[in-house]
Amino acid sequence: MEEIIIESCHSTWVIDRANSRFRRVVKSAHRTSAPVATEWQPCYGVEIDPLSESFVVLLNPEGTRLLRSWRHVEHCTQCGGEATSELSLHDLRSAVRS
Repeated sequence: MEEIIIESCHSTWVIDRANSRFRRVVKSAHRTSAPVATEWQPCYGVEIDPLSESFVVLLNPEGTRLLRSWRHVEHCTQCGGEATSELSLHDLRSAVRS
């Protein structure tokens, strides 16, 4: 599976380019159970801006419907540096395959 994994302040984005789909695994600062993942949704591309840390997921072939977010970085201006907890690789794999 050709995947792109992007960490935003709120979610881990999994873009499955081979199957033209994406899903988000929601992070939680107070996680007591398995991570919550959205359903797989169609994806017609992803554009990542290395200068601003923003990225765009295209929701239709024309690129007129999209989702925009920002990668979480150290001293993040989007969340004030207070990101929610990270997911382990095991938790992420479990959420993505469910």
